[in-house]
Amino acid sequence: MLTKKNLFKLIVHQKTKFTHLHFMLMAIVTSQTVLQLVVDSTVSHISSIDSTHQIQCSSLSTIVARRIKESFTNVLTKFHAGYFRVSLSLGGQALLWKTLIGPTDNKSTFRVALHTFHPRAFTLLWSFALVTLVLLSILYLLRCLFYFKMVKDEFLHDVGVNYLFAPSISWLLLLQSAPFFCFNNPYSYVVLWLVFAVPIVVLDVKIYGQWFTKGKKILSAIANRTSHLSVIANLVGAQAAANMGWNESAICFFSLGMVHYLVLFVTLYQRFSGTDLLPTMLRPALFLYFAAPSMASLAWQSIAGSFDTASKMLFFLSLFLFMSL
Repeated sequence: MLTKKNLFKLIVHQKTKFTHLHFMLMAIVTSQTVLQLVVDSTVSHISSIDSTHQIQCSSLSTIVARRIKESFTNVLTKFHAGYFRVSLSLGGQALLWKTLIGPTDNKSTFRVALHTFHPRAFTLLWSFALVTLVLLSILYLLRCLFYFKMVKDEFLHDVGVNYLFAPSISWLLLLQSAPFFCFNNPYSYVVLWLVFAVPIVVLDVKIYGQWFTKGKKILSAIANRTSHLSVIANLVGAQAAANMGWNESAICFFSLGMVHYLVLFVTLYQRFSGTDLLPTMLRPALFLYFAAPSMASLAWQSIAGSFDTASKMLFFLSLFLFMSL
């Protein structure tokens, strides 16, 4: 029988169960809220890490790009035509080796020993010279595109303008020593000779023009050892033209080179000491004194077809100048 006491106990028991259920629901809701906060904070932390990593990557790529640009700029600003001395020497070595291992009537022991070298050694030397010259030419073309004012200043400089002959000389030397070119080829050799000879003519006009238009003392003021490079350029062009049978063009270049050489010879040997315009680092240019007559000897041999008296005279002159230095 349900009494008041039992009814009161039942109500208290139900109320206790309801209170426990309420606390359980509150705990569940609270735990879900805390879990959501933890998840949200974790996601936001991961997002902040990702954004920081992206910022660091972008800043790193920017720094690398800036360093590459600075290095490229430094290379182009410091690069000049004087670096073609490297390709000039390699081209001369390639032509020398081709001449030594080529067919000849000389049956001396030295020439026979030279023919024992494998032709691949010469091909490797020529290929190395070609790669070097191509890289230098690309760098100088980029310098012309991005820093044309510096190239213009180099063109107007008394020493720098002479080194502008060096690329054409290097290309003509490699053209003559090429293992796969024929001198009698009516197309490829002639076209390449014209491409490399035109800059020589343009620079000749510039140099001779300032002699005639800037007064009597201009030659004694601007002539220096590197001026022999313009002489060598004309003589190399003459030799290349003679090898393909263009004797008139060869004689034209030869005459321009020899007249220039005679003028330089007299001017430089009459100059007072202390008026040399070259810096210390260009003192090896002294060897250009005997390079010009030796190149003239080879050029005249190609024009005349034999090593005659004129070629021998030029050879002994270069030998005497070499011994004097």
